[in-house]
Amino acid sequence: MESQSVALSAKFRERMVLWQFSQIDMVFWFVPIAIGMNMNKKRMNILDKITLDKRNEVALRKQLIPTSQLEQSVLFERETVSLANNLRNSKSGIIAEHKRRSPSKSIINNGLNVQDVASGYENAGVCGMSVLTDGKYFGGSLDDLLTARASCYLPLLRKEFIIDEYQLLEAKAYGADVILLIAAILTIDEIKQFSELAKSLNLGVLLEVHNEDELHKSIMPSLDMLGVNNRNLKTFEVSLETSKTLSAIIPDDFVKVSESGISNIEAIKELKPYGYQGFLIGENFMKTDNPGASAKQFIKSLL
Repeated sequence: MESQSVALSAKFRERMVLWQFSQIDMVFWFVPIAIGMNMNKKRMNILDKITLDKRNEVALRKQLIPTSQLEQSVLFERETVSLANNLRNSKSGIIAEHKRRSPSKSIINNGLNVQDVASGYENAGVCGMSVLTDGKYFGGSLDDLLTARASCYLPLLRKEFIIDEYQLLEAKAYGADVILLIAAILTIDEIKQFSELAKSLNLGVLLEVHNEDELHKSIMPSLDMLGVNNRNLKTFEVSLETSKTLSAIIPDDFVKVSESGISNIEAIKELKPYGYQGFLIGENFMKTDNPGASAKQFIKSLL
């Protein structure tokens, strides 16, 4: 009887920790982050603006939730699932994304339930799921990540603009298996620092680059996957030529992932000869009423 009471008490505490995370995360839906309002933002691209806002947002989050509380999460000790291994062993290589909106496309789909999207993607047979957790620009939240984790067994990528170690602890506490590092907003030392911390937390690392300079500064053994973003951050134009050009200088030690502009099976067939094993697709599925069914039909047509 006493052991049963202890077990129930432990389960209650675990649920309370997750509930607290969920409630605090809601703050970032309703409190506008007035960042850089008095700064001269001339000639800043969208990534610069997002990064400015993110530094202030993270500073606020760190005040609300101490690292000790993140480390108490029931999910913090969870055994993670390798997205890199899934991609290596897959014929499709699809990483399906949950994304409500974006700076380039405005609203994509605000009416979908994260739980339905996650379970639908899993049923479709995707290799992993990417979850946008940025609120201001993409309409996401860490609560979306938590919901996705409770809804499927897929490896989950926290799609975020990571600029602080604290965000890695958040990713682990909310159920992520993989983190995204964006070379354009990080120094070499930061990439090394964050990727090595990720490995110590058993989190996979996807490093995103946009050009050759970013790629050369970023290659290091603590990475699992190298992603090439085909979108030009200044013009928002998308070209698969970016992935093709950079493929030759990505070492074979890393899983190659192509991001943005993957809207049809022809694009994947075009990129596979260049060694790409992963293809991140967001808008193409999310703009439909049933992303899971859309992903399932896409994979069926691809195979």
